[in-house]
Amino acid sequence: MSRTPALPALAVPALAALVLLAGCAAPPAAETDAPEPSGASALECAQMVTNSGGLNDRSFNETSWAGMERAEQELGVTANVLVSTTESDLAPNVQAAVDTGCGFVLTVGYELAAATEEQATANPDVQFAIVDEIVEAPNVRSIVFDTAQAAFLAGYVAASVSETGTVATFGGGNQPPVTLFMDGFTAGIDRYNEDKGADVRLLGWDPEAQDGTFTGDFENVSLGQSQTQAFLSQGADVILPVAGQVGEGAFRASLDAGGDALVIWVDNDGYDTLPTEFRPLLLTSILKNTEDAVVTAVSDAADGTISDEPIIGDLENGGVDIAPFHDLESRVSDDTKAELEALRAQLISGEITVESPSSP
Repeated sequence: MSRTPALPALAVPALAALVLLAGCAAPPAAETDAPEPSGASALECAQMVTNSGGLNDRSFNETSWAGMERAEQELGVTANVLVSTTESDLAPNVQAAVDTGCGFVLTVGYELAAATEEQATANPDVQFAIVDEIVEAPNVRSIVFDTAQAAFLAGYVAASVSETGTVATFGGGNQPPVTLFMDGFTAGIDRYNEDKGADVRLLGWDPEAQDGTFTGDFENVSLGQSQTQAFLSQGADVILPVAGQVGEGAFRASLDAGGDALVIWVDNDGYDTLPTEFRPLLLTSILKNTEDAVVTAVSDAADGTISDEPIIGDLENGGVDIAPFHDLESRVSDDTKAELEALRAQLISGEITVESPSSP
């Protein structure tokens, strides 16, 4: 693996500004309904396999599929998705994707790592890619994100707005793509405490032990609701769930308790993907630019070259960031916004590094 390709940058002149995805195709000519495919493609079709969370998970399955749909429009490659609803669907769906004869197969999430590696070994002429997991094979591109960088900024914001001096996080499972968020979040809180002489405490994660609070599930919203209720009873007023759909339970618990606790979403901007009733509670979202990364992977496969070169998203190349504060813009002070910009620059330059055993 020789180098890490840059993703199209997220244009964010200020953290409070709207996040824009760069690198989109040029607007279509007036007489067409869709962009003309650019150039010849070695791919006629591309397959995607979701993890057991299903397609409309308001998380990485959904954003990965958005990337496949964009690739279809921009490259003229027919895209199809095989939706897994249980763990027993995973390996058969990857096999079914390969059996279509398509030259590109995208799998989403750690649950699909074993099946992806098995099929990649058996089908060396098929280009595979996997989101949020690393699979070592000559024909598998790992699409991963240094979410700890963006989570650092989110942790700093959370500490700055907390009125109780207690914030909390929980995950769906103790897995690197989850705990990477939690490590970054912890580091951001620690930085705020150091800079401000504060003592904001974090519930739900111990970075030294690499262990904390997990629901063991990414779909059962009631688990997130009950866990958040436990955190609220301990005084937490900002919650970071890293648990897919389970995280919606954090909003439910806060609403039931009067709506005083704020929530930070992950993967995509929850302001656009979650029920509108949650918007007044959404502080920000920790973004992964999965859509653009998938487009890059399909586009690179379209020239017929088989690669194992990873695609790693970070702050510098626009692969990760935090979303605008939307309805809660006024809760974040101008001083904090300026501090976030300075911290963001330091993270990009390497002056600040976020240590995590889960870093890509």
